[in-house]
Order: sequence, then C-alpha cells, then structure tokens
Amino acid sequence: VFLNEDDVSDIQAEYVGPAGTPFEGGTFRMKLVFPQDFPTAAPKGYFLTRIFHPNVSTSGDICVNTLKRDWTPDLGLRHILTVIRCLLVEPNPESALNEEAGRLLLEGFPEFARKAALITSVHATRQTPLTATGGANTVNAEGCGDDAGKPAPRSLSAAPGVRKAAPEKKRSLKRL
Repeated sequence: VFLNEDDVSDIQAEYVGPAGTPFEGGTFRMKLVFPQDFPTAAPKGYFLTRIFHPNVSTSGDICVNTLKRDWTPDLGLRHILTVIRCLLVEPNPESALNEEAGRLLLEGFPEFARKAALITSVHATRQTPLTATGGANTVNAEGCGDDAGKPAPRSLSAAPGVRKAAPEKKRSLKRL
C-alpha cells in the first residue's frame, strides 16, 4: 500500500497476480480515491496497470459491489483491498464493465485466460515502485483477513523491488 502525504484521499496498492490465474506473474497497481464525505460515500477504484478483466473497464475503472450498492460506512481499507484482490481470483462476468472480457469468460474460460495472460505479460511487468519523491511512503498490509476472521493470503507486495520468480508453466483459473 502506498500513501500519498500530499493527498491523503489518494491511496495506491500493488497486487501480485494470484497463482493459478491468467494474472499470475503480473504486478498490478491500483488506486483508490476517497471522496470528501468518506466513509459515508464509497471510494472509487481504478487499475493503473492495464488488465483484461470483465470487472475492469478499458480505462481502469473497477466494478465491484462493495464499492457500489453494498457499500457501508463501517467497511475499511483492508476489506476493500481484499475484495479487489478476490476479483483477480474470481471475476464476475455478469456485471462486466469490459464487455469483451465478460463475453469471453462466459463463452469459454480458455480463450479468456489466453487473452488475459497475454495482456498481463505485456503490461503487468514489475513497475518502478513509488518512492518518497512525490510524497509517497510504503506501508505494509499485514493482517488482512476475511469476514470470518481467518487470515487471507498476503496479496500485496511487501517489499518494493522484490519480484516473484517467473513460473515455469502458465496455469489457468478453473471455473467454478
């Protein structure tokens, strides 16, 4: 998680593509913009790294119910970041912002996975991490958990500059 000291309403995070998904091996930067009336109003989420995903528009807007109709003021940053990470594991093609990605996922996972993995390999290579220049500081996102209180897998890169080893073989996300 990256905090911008100059604008506390602008928070960025990096996600490492989950193993066994078309996003594996990629590093995805996203941004949350908190409105002035937060927590009454939900923040807006955007992927800054290009991603081929049904719930992310081609301009990066994120569509997830937690940031829309299911928003409640008691939801915190940890919950928001966990829900967005879950989208990488289990996309929801029924509420697609990217119609092509949603259609491919509904028609057949292998074709969706092929295109998503291609976009990941081209656009989601490790980016230069934010530094103190420009007012950003790195904050570790320890202790993320699900609603049942169980620890969730650590999904955010802990140390900028540490890169996950490239997988020997690409794996596909299995549809449930």
